[in-house]
Amino acid sequence: MSSHLAEVVRLFFKLGITAFGGPAAHVAMMHDEIVRRRKWLDDQQFLDLLGATNLIPGPNSTEMAIHLSFLRAGWPGLLLGGVCFIVPAMLIVLALAWVYVRFGATPQVGWLLYGVKPVVIAIVAQALWGLGRRAVKGWLSVVLAAGVIAGYFFNVNVLLLLFASGLIAMLVSNMQRLRAGLSALLLPAFSPLVSLSDSLATAVPYTLPTLFLVFLKVGSVLYGSGYVLLAFLRADLVVRYGWLTDQQLIDAIAIGQVTPGPVFTTATFVGYLVGGVPGALVATLGIFLPSFIFVALSNPLIPRLRQSPWFAGMLDGVNVASLGLMAAVTWQLALSSLIDPLTIGLALCAFSLLARARINATWLIAAAAMIGFLVQL
Repeated sequence: MSSHLAEVVRLFFKLGITAFGGPAAHVAMMHDEIVRRRKWLDDQQFLDLLGATNLIPGPNSTEMAIHLSFLRAGWPGLLLGGVCFIVPAMLIVLALAWVYVRFGATPQVGWLLYGVKPVVIAIVAQALWGLGRRAVKGWLSVVLAAGVIAGYFFNVNVLLLLFASGLIAMLVSNMQRLRAGLSALLLPAFSPLVSLSDSLATAVPYTLPTLFLVFLKVGSVLYGSGYVLLAFLRADLVVRYGWLTDQQLIDAIAIGQVTPGPVFTTATFVGYLVGGVPGALVATLGIFLPSFIFVALSNPLIPRLRQSPWFAGMLDGVNVASLGLMAAVTWQLALSSLIDPLTIGLALCAFSLLARARINATWLIAAAAMIGFLVQL
């Protein structure tokens, strides 16, 4: 195994165990490890990957892990980096699914999240500060970021916000070219059309191939958060096939959000409930397989987009929009997590340590989990 591949395996296995807090936190931790500490990329390259990742379906943080692994260690890195980020979380969720099936409930993890969430907020805030200085390139960037944040809180479609920001930035930055006579413009558009029929209210027999196709479809077309995932899975697994109850599906989404690693490991939990260990493995493979394919297809195009005057403007707009979405999600998380003087103090202390001492975010999360455990005793 090459030294670069070994680095990728160690890093993303560690993140798969310790990356709590959802996609925004995962991206922030990757930025801390890869840009600030290891300097594999600079801020602009990281931003371009983040912007491109937001334009394709699938779990954003997992696709970032695959992108970064590919750039560092080639095709073996693409495969092993993604697997190392997914598998630890999958095994944790699989264990929790076993407990859920045997005992009818999931273990209480409130003590863990009490301490960890404030530190996650600090990690994301520090990443936003660092990346924002690179992404904000003038008054237009500020206006776009503010518009995206406002649109998010008014429940405007996330994909619409990303594309609108990219389109506006591209047109404004190329205004002179437009005036010079370049009137033809081609912008790639992703408009996945998914038919989730809920006309079948009666249960149908469970099969592994059908389960695989359900999760393959979701992984191929889904944009958005765990709540969007809930809507997609409910249409098929609860309404159409009758394999799950609403309560089981809500519990599955909750487990995916409170465990480290990708939120899409919800698929592991659902697969186990439906079909045991084979179902868990098939569902996990189905939902994550498209991410590897999308990254393999899109990664070589990103440097070319940056070299094009037209698409460079689009990338700048999408990058700002991506950070705006991260900021909006972090604000929501902060409202529910910074609930007393201790949690506020944890967030401020973690932010200060990240900014001044450049301490590894993993150690901060471990310490916060221990504090949460001690406080809840």
